[in-house]
Amino acid sequence: MSSLAFSIGTVNPRKFRIPNKRLIKISDSKEASNIRLSSQYPQKSSLPIVQKNVNPNTLHSRREALGFSFCFGFLDVLLQSEESVAAEAAPCELTVAPSGLAFCDKVVGTGPEAAKGQLIKAHYVGKLENGKVFDSSYNRGKPLTFRVGVGEVIKGWDQGILGGDGIPPMLAGGKRILKLPPELGYGVRGAGCKGGSCIIPPDSVLLFDVEFVGKA
Repeated sequence: MSSLAFSIGTVNPRKFRIPNKRLIKISDSKEASNIRLSSQYPQKSSLPIVQKNVNPNTLHSRREALGFSFCFGFLDVLLQSEESVAAEAAPCELTVAPSGLAFCDKVVGTGPEAAKGQLIKAHYVGKLENGKVFDSSYNRGKPLTFRVGVGEVIKGWDQGILGGDGIPPMLAGGKRILKLPPELGYGVRGAGCKGGSCIIPPDSVLLFDVEFVGKA
């Protein structure tokens, strides 16, 4: 950094005294909070000067190191993002639990698992077995908020998120495909029925792409 010079008019040195204040030196570091204090002023100067007489070669070296660090960090994030997209696009082989619920983890989360009765948030896309989408929280732009494991949602959801019966619990940040048999979905009644037509026909097998966002 270049030196800063200040001029405050003409001052009589015999009548002007500078108290023994501290200088603030900001170290050349990534953390802005890394501040060191010096108790003396530099000689031949009546006002503090920040980073005086810094070797320019040292500054260039530090700038180059920071530049390389930023580039490598950006590439690492980019590669991780591509790996995540590739993992989601890869074919997902369903595992069937004794209850008849089938599941497959597209992305294993890194956060905590949900506890029974906990208020959580989850995004989802619901499809019939023929691939027709009947509902999506993504289209609404807002995840579903509910208490898991207490019957506020269909049984397949509670079991598919909390785990049990051979199914591992979902972790926050995870994405899972669930395939629900009718008895763990809307059963013989179906859902959204009006005038003899149902959005979800009776005895439907349902497919859900579930993203466990985390606790609400």
